[in-house]
Amino acid sequence: MATFGEFLKKERKQKALNQSDFGQIFGIIMTDISKIENGHKKFPYASLEKLSKFLNKDYSEIKNLFVADKLVEEAHKYECSDAVFSIAETQSKYIKSKNVKQGKLAI
Repeated sequence: MATFGEFLKKERKQKALNQSDFGQIFGIIMTDISKIENGHKKFPYASLEKLSKFLNKDYSEIKNLFVADKLVEEAHKYECSDAVFSIAETQSKYIKSKNVKQGKLAI
């Protein structure tokens, strides 16, 4: 498994694009593409759908990798053990089931 930046770099290279040409597609300057690939800057969330179309990859897959990067960064920032991810998964399932039980009101 790779970080989002490493994934982006691999995909860019597979398309035989340099950082400048790749960045122009998304309105991002070359130096920022370099920072994104090296984990020093985040790819703009608003451009994820365009990225998924450009790479011909499932949007959910791209979004999951993007958000997973953010979760890992937060866990490391607060020096959490890997157990935090298991707990987060349990909490996510709880919140989803709680929202389903409450349902939506028809207006």
